[in-house]
Amino acid sequence: MSTPVVIAIAWAVILGVGGGLLTKIGEWYRALNKPSWQPPDWLFGPAWTVILGLAAWAFVLSWNAIPPGGDHTPLIVLYAVNFVFHLLWSPLFFTVKRPDWALVEVPFLWASVLALCIGLREFSVLASWLIVPYLVWVSFAAILNWKIVQLNGPFGR
Repeated sequence: MSTPVVIAIAWAVILGVGGGLLTKIGEWYRALNKPSWQPPDWLFGPAWTVILGLAAWAFVLSWNAIPPGGDHTPLIVLYAVNFVFHLLWSPLFFTVKRPDWALVEVPFLWASVLALCIGLREFSVLASWLIVPYLVWVSFAAILNWKIVQLNGPFGR
């Protein structure tokens, strides 16, 4: 297996499995007031699987578009920054039980996804488009996060 494929698979699997392990749907979460338009809990796993798979594919396309001997650093930095912000959200929301802190973090996650969408265009237009579902989903999740904070008032009492 080639280096970009290994990196892409590791990135997607660590984020997918890590996010899943850090997302504890327990009594605390069930007791939160949530908007009527929130998708069912079972939908989040498949949605993230598809989104991270598309983003991993975008990485491979972008990597392969760089000429031999070219600099892969900008691509690696874009994915590394996104990795950090993506991985931070679930523990803030679910483990620490601070949707308000997760809401403060989500603009950084959103910006990192937008940076992927814009930055990958330099390497591959298709790769850039493969990130759009990720951007749409994080945008939706940000609105959902905001609504949960709004419906439940201050946290950390």
